[in-house]
Amino acid sequence: MGLVIVGARGYAKVVVDIAIRCGYKDIIFLDDDESMKACMGYPVVGNLCLAKEYSESDFFIAVGNPITRERIYNMLSGDGMHFVTLIHPNAVIAEAVSIGFGSVVMAGAVINSDSRIGNGCIVDTGSTVDHDDLIEDFVHVAVGSHLAGMVHIGRRTWIGAGATVSNNVNICGDCMIGAGAVVIKDIDVAGTYAGVPVRRINGLHFRAQ
Repeated sequence: MGLVIVGARGYAKVVVDIAIRCGYKDIIFLDDDESMKACMGYPVVGNLCLAKEYSESDFFIAVGNPITRERIYNMLSGDGMHFVTLIHPNAVIAEAVSIGFGSVVMAGAVINSDSRIGNGCIVDTGSTVDHDDLIEDFVHVAVGSHLAGMVHIGRRTWIGAGATVSNNVNICGDCMIGAGAVVIKDIDVAGTYAGVPVRRINGLHFRAQ
């Protein structure tokens, strides 16, 4: 079975390496930037309008922006495309963990027992998700970040590189937690948060692309 990766930029380079390690050999990319011709030696065959031509293939969306990732996921799901979950062989996945469609778990990541990862999520390189966590759809747990046990992360939230979320903390959807931040209390208002401990610095600045 071939694999179609939507998006051909930096994040896609990591995804294609994981895909190869998962056994995919027939890999192509779709990207709306007509200047993109190849990614890691694999061809960019055209834009997203061509997706239906590859309906027999597996799909994965390698787009970092969560709003855009969700929009493409919903569009392609409506067209009947099949999304795969990609897990690096060097990731550690404990018992009774569920991981949704179109999510990726990168090298060195650890997901501990009874945690649930939604659709279209990124569990990035060297990050940890401890026991009984709930990660909703299109969340990004960035490089080297750490979620303690019993954490709940809302839809489309981004946990920045090296950030730490203390146990039993809930973070609502549509938040951006800055790199190196420490979250010790619930966050129930969408926005951008930074610092140790975090404080809200402005509204959410994601924009759909």
